[in-house]
Formats: sequence, structure tokens, C-alpha cells
Amino acid sequence: MTERRQEVTELLLSWNDGHKEALDHLMPIVADELRQLARGYLNDERDSHTLQPTALVNELYLRLVDRRRVTWENRSHFFGFAATTMRRILVDHARAHRTEKRGGGSETLVLDEAMALPDQREIDLVALDDALKDLEKLDPRQGRLVELRFFAGLTIEEASEVLGVGHATVSRDWKTAKAWLHRELRRR
Repeated sequence: MTERRQEVTELLLSWNDGHKEALDHLMPIVADELRQLARGYLNDERDSHTLQPTALVNELYLRLVDRRRVTWENRSHFFGFAATTMRRILVDHARAHRTEKRGGGSETLVLDEAMALPDQREIDLVALDDALKDLEKLDPRQGRLVELRFFAGLTIEEASEVLGVGHATVSRDWKTAKAWLHRELRRR
């Protein structure tokens, strides 16, 4: 596993140096992990959801290819970006679906155990995105942390590395962000 992590980091650094073919070598290595991540997001969606995990990863790939300039630090940084991008894709999809239905049924997503909200209640993905935007205004690091933990599935240690702060700080921020989001989502 450590060798694979190192290989991913080396490919990301090669991509930083302008070697576009590094992305072609990288994607087969991380594709299964990205699909697993996408599957986790979509597992609790409505049965008729039109976006499938592979389509979500493909859309991510297209957005990666379009990146003009990249500066990856490591694997965790890449998965953090992937999480943010998947979040945007899912929210864009939910908003488009809502628009098509003229305000009809909203996309729902069950927060996984990483969020640890009581009762594993279904929430509106658009409401979660709106709440995250509000959290990012109040505390950008906490907003980014929620993306890294919930959308990218990073551990406290990995998120700590991406954010450049200590594990204790990330743990405190995580508890605070979860409580704030829980309150906001209940309020909405």
C-alpha cells in the first residue's frame, strides 16, 4: 500500500512538472478508489438517480484533463481536490434535476458514519452544500475539513497533512464542524 501511495505521489509530481501523460498513468491506479468513493456517495440516493459512480469518476477525469495548471503536493491533496470536485458535480446534478422538476423532489444523501449525525438521517444534498458554503465563510478550514473527511473520505491524519495543521487541531475542528452542520441542517 505504501508503494502505491508513493507511486501516486510521484505521478502527481510528474504532472506538476508538465508531463500530461502522468494523468493517463495515474487514473488506472486511483480509479477503483475514486469509484468506491463515488459509490459511497450514491449508495443512499434515490433508486432512479441518473448519475452512476463510473459517470461521476468520468466527469471528474474530464475536469482534471481541463486543468491548465496543477500543483499537487501528494496523494491526500489529490483526493481532497477530487472530493471537492465530486461535491460540485453532485450538487450541480442535484440543482439541474431540481430545475428540471421546477422545484420538485430534491436529491437526498445519507451522511455516512464519517459525519456521525444522529439517526443517519437523509439530507438534501443542495442544503448540505449551502450549509457548507456558510461554514466556509465562518471558518474556511472547517469547511475544507468537512469536504476532505466527508467527500474524500480522508482520515484525520490525511486531512491534517492536506490542511497543514496538527492532528489535535483537525480533531477539534472536526467535532466543531459536525456540531455546526448538524444544527444548520436541522434548522433548514
